[in-house]
Amino acid sequence: MRIDLSGKRVAVTGAAQGIGRAIVAAMAEAGASVAALDLDETGLEAARAAGATALVPLDLSRREGVLEAFAGLADSFGPVDMLVTAAGGVRGQTAHPLETIEEARWHEIFGANVDAAFWCAQAVAPGMKAKGEGRIVTIASGAGLRPSLTGIQAYSAAKHALVGLTKQLALELGPHGITVNSVAPGFVLSNPATQRQWESYGADGQKRLVEAIHMRRLGTPEDIANAVLFLCSSQAGWISGQILSVDGGRA
Repeated sequence: MRIDLSGKRVAVTGAAQGIGRAIVAAMAEAGASVAALDLDETGLEAARAAGATALVPLDLSRREGVLEAFAGLADSFGPVDMLVTAAGGVRGQTAHPLETIEEARWHEIFGANVDAAFWCAQAVAPGMKAKGEGRIVTIASGAGLRPSLTGIQAYSAAKHALVGLTKQLALELGPHGITVNSVAPGFVLSNPATQRQWESYGADGQKRLVEAIHMRRLGTPEDIANAVLFLCSSQAGWISGQILSVDGGRA
């Protein structure tokens, strides 16, 4: 099956590294024009090298900034046909006991993982509705379906919230020809944060984790990008409200 996105305009958040950057590359290779959005302005140059034709540095957790950025994209890049929200992560946090968690740290993770996806969807929905079609794909996590290996309460809660948001938007936007789905990656070595997490397990913990995966290997950013590419394709036109686990199978 060949996926052709020629003529489509795709906005990818969290595009500066890892999974987001791999999604940029997959979309560009399929013929789409790609706008890369990320807080990391320097890292966005890697997204350009991966095939992005528009770079937008911004804090995605701020509604006003997101709406302004997408309005600017509509003028300079064109109306967005597809949105992939890969921004998120643990924001440098590590596991701590429940009673020690500060309010600001809790909200920081929700801002990056849930608020950002919501504001971006809010920004692109009117244009997609006007055209009567569109694709939105969120990047959740296995931590949105079960407790998180990170041990970070806010991360698991935020990814569960993102799963719920995905399903709710699918219900709301479906009558307008817009599909909304999510990809829930398993353990993927995709950025410095996941590399630190992997190293923290030690040799025995790493062995146990890999042995709990049916395919007996960790995922790659390209594994996730391929799933996103399919959900954005015309072949996935009657798939919506789904959470696709891309995790190599779990024991």
